[in-house]
Amino acid sequence: MTSLYQPLEGLGVHWVFQASVVAAILLALAAMSVKRRLATEDGGVVPDEGVTLRNVIEVMLFQLAELSQDIMGSEWRKHFPLVGTIFLFILVSNLMGLVPWLGGSTSNANATFAWAIISYGYYNILGIKTHGWKYVYHLMGPVIWTPTIGGQEWHVRLLAPFFLPLEIILHAARIVTLGIRLLANMFADHTVVLVWLGLVPLGIPALFLGLGVLVSFLQAVVFALLTMIYIGEALHEAH
Repeated sequence: MTSLYQPLEGLGVHWVFQASVVAAILLALAAMSVKRRLATEDGGVVPDEGVTLRNVIEVMLFQLAELSQDIMGSEWRKHFPLVGTIFLFILVSNLMGLVPWLGGSTSNANATFAWAIISYGYYNILGIKTHGWKYVYHLMGPVIWTPTIGGQEWHVRLLAPFFLPLEIILHAARIVTLGIRLLANMFADHTVVLVWLGLVPLGIPALFLGLGVLVSFLQAVVFALLTMIYIGEALHEAH
């Protein structure tokens, strides 16, 4: 890959790792800028005038927070830092991919599947911590019979031997769908933009760049949204 990452690639540092570090640095700089602005008098109350970095970030996170509350329920604040981090990192990486010779890590399977594994691991661990061994119930199919024995109600799942192996496979496939969806969309989008930039330096590429920005934003939202849905399912009472 011809890019700004080549010097360190010669030292054995893969470009995806470099791109991820650049995205993290950009997010850290943006956070420090917003934090410094909020520290000023009335900075946390009065919005900035016009379109500023702080206003853009606040609007995006505010909308994402409202969505999180609707999907994850009363405990959404505990899990929003992860969702917000996923959204912002993927968004910045997606936008980096639109910059020639820079590239974003979300155009590579190593990054997309890494985030998919993080999302998958987080909500499953959360489900186990919340419900204990009963968390596996949602993989065992419907309740066929609920007899009361010894004053205790039992949930009989006669179809569990059939549902359990199938549900385990389908459940694990979420890693694949999360990773491939993001990878395929961003790789295709970035490739189209770079091809048009090479063919026609002015005019038409601007249209694809605009479309690329929209796709970058939507894919970040979709990944964060699915993560919220999975977390909400994990928090739901086990049956």
